[in-house]
Amino acid sequence: MKFAIETESRYVPRESDPDNDRYVFAYTITIRNQGDAAGQLLNRHWWVTNGQGEVQEVEGPGVVGQQPRIPPGESFSYTSAALLATPVGAMHGHYEFQDDDGERFEVEIPAFSLSVPAMVH
Repeated sequence: MKFAIETESRYVPRESDPDNDRYVFAYTITIRNQGDAAGQLLNRHWWVTNGQGEVQEVEGPGVVGQQPRIPPGESFSYTSAALLATPVGAMHGHYEFQDDDGERFEVEIPAFSLSVPAMVH
């Protein structure tokens, strides 16, 4: 199975409160099936690290309440959010998929940064 993961993140100032160490980041993930067989996303597993090195582990079924089946040549995108106590951080993880034969496999989500624009030079 060949799946490609694209990530995009942005700071959400209207939901954030820096005076109270609340920084909200939206992220959009696009999962592209570049293989020749369909796969259904069953579970997600994230590690979210803030600027102080504290790690929060997040896992559970599907993404945004869905467990999409992605046919060959198709893609699935969704947007979610992460809350940090620092103005910078990072996320990485993996998805667990199942093919039509019932075989399970993991797809790595490469690390991407979460940062307030003025904080990174």
